[in-house]
Amino acid sequence: MHSKVFSATPVGIDSQIVEVEADLSMGLIKFNIVGLPDKAITESSKRILAALKNSGLKIPERLITINLAPANLKKQNILFDVPIAVSILQSAKFLNLTSEFIEKSLFLGELALDGKIRPIRGVLSVAHGMLRDNKKRLIIPKQNCAEASLIKGIEIIGVESLVELVEYLRGQKNIEPTESTFDKFSEIIKKHPLDFDEVKGQNMAKRALQIAAAGMHNILFIGPPGAGKTMLAKRFATILPEMSFDEIIETTKIYSIAGLLDNKSLVLHRPFRSPHHTISQAGLVGGGSHPKPGEISLANKGVLFLDELAEFKRSTLEVLRQPMESKKVLISRANSSLEYPSEFLLVAALNPCPCGYYGDKSGKCVCTKNQIKNYFAKLSGPLLDRIDIHVNVSAVDYDEINNKNLTSKNSLLMKTEVDNAVSVQQKRNVKNAFMSSSEIEKYCKLTIEAEATLKLAFEKLNLSMRGYHKILKIARTIADLESCDIIDKKHIREAIMYRTLDKNSSVS
Repeated sequence: MHSKVFSATPVGIDSQIVEVEADLSMGLIKFNIVGLPDKAITESSKRILAALKNSGLKIPERLITINLAPANLKKQNILFDVPIAVSILQSAKFLNLTSEFIEKSLFLGELALDGKIRPIRGVLSVAHGMLRDNKKRLIIPKQNCAEASLIKGIEIIGVESLVELVEYLRGQKNIEPTESTFDKFSEIIKKHPLDFDEVKGQNMAKRALQIAAAGMHNILFIGPPGAGKTMLAKRFATILPEMSFDEIIETTKIYSIAGLLDNKSLVLHRPFRSPHHTISQAGLVGGGSHPKPGEISLANKGVLFLDELAEFKRSTLEVLRQPMESKKVLISRANSSLEYPSEFLLVAALNPCPCGYYGDKSGKCVCTKNQIKNYFAKLSGPLLDRIDIHVNVSAVDYDEINNKNLTSKNSLLMKTEVDNAVSVQQKRNVKNAFMSSSEIEKYCKLTIEAEATLKLAFEKLNLSMRGYHKILKIARTIADLESCDIIDKKHIREAIMYRTLDKNSSVS
């Protein structure tokens, strides 16, 4: 007897429908699963038979053949136990589901040996794709219901065991669909626990971060240990614009696939990821034998902070170059290619030399010129060229730390100014950091004085065309923060201040 039900599997951050077919026929007792399953899915036959037996659902002794279609799609996630069990029960006449019910429903879940249904990864991606696939009912583990119910317009049925599922499918038990929780979660966005008013001094660095947030510019801090580079970076997300509905769903889907939602059902704040410098390439960009999103995708729509940049392996940093340009990462394997979003703002921190004190007024630096040159040689020119803003961060004076009358901009005020600048860019329909050459020509209009200043800088600093465009983009953001349509001389001069490495390279 043949039967078919529907399931789905995440592919990247999207999903694809999978048909789960079951055939029971006379012959020696055997359980075969075909359709390009991995070993974990192949082993599910033992879990499913034990779960059926321990749930009191003893099926006839038959040759069982399960087909997961399409056959050319590699199935790697342990979420087909429940649909396979339902398909077997339908084929064995334990269930009598109508074709309409089957056509509109998706089943997901992992089975325990006692018949309990365990939570799985990637439910949000499947739920998000259901409306596109004309499905209206999602039957999943109860622990995944809060996650799936973020998507409006679908019926979420949560079950805890195989027995409860069979009772529901037979009409013996009524299970109320889980209500959509997106509005509830979106109303409880909490104030960020960190604030820029806790940072004493470092006004230039805070100003640079505000410019970076307003124009989506990558930023690099260069300064001695203890100057506050990490403290500044951790507060960067507090001045970024609020996430839109689409950004929240996209980022939450990534965390769902990675299995990092925990008790949260929604990623409401822009992510802040700070991987250690010992991280591997796969850990940073994603991959592995069972591909998962890496740190750059987990930082999607948020901040990727790389502290001690020169301590990362050069080969690891080089893989950042393409995602920083394309805002996505492609992971290719023998049987499939997965694409994950990676639109992040890079904040990097770097000591000015191996000992960390080159140029510091303490005079503690003991590094030679060759040591400093070799230290910076770990970072390739193409990578540094993709970082718009370079800022020197010096140690804070004692008097500045203990000055009770010294006031500092808080995150709310800085964010308000950022939001105003972002709204200007939204009218242009382009973020400043991503402007093309033609868009720079169109939107970066300069006064005569500004043009003269830029020409002088171009000649003195031996700027490349990319460096020239970087200064124009930063100046455009500074002008947006001050609500100026035309870029003035002061905007160009401030933008040049944030190209420290250009100035250093011209001197050398």
